[in-house]
Amino acid sequence: MTFQTTITPNFQVHIPVAVRKKAGIKTHGRAFIKVEKGRIIIELEPRGFLALGGKFSVKRPIPAEKIRETIDLSS
Repeated sequence: MTFQTTITPNFQVHIPVAVRKKAGIKTHGRAFIKVEKGRIIIELEPRGFLALGGKFSVKRPIPAEKIRETIDLSS
């Protein structure tokens, strides 16, 4: 399938609805664009649990040898 789209003066590209549905794109986000053998390849940034890596910081780090003492096992 081939779809036509437009590149704006700010070099933004609209992804047609049919392409978004076929690719399963349901929300905005980041993407990676690369050129291989003269073809443009767009890869979406992973979303989900693994995408959260590095988003949170630890305010009070726990030394590894004290983790068992710190975890509340009563629940």
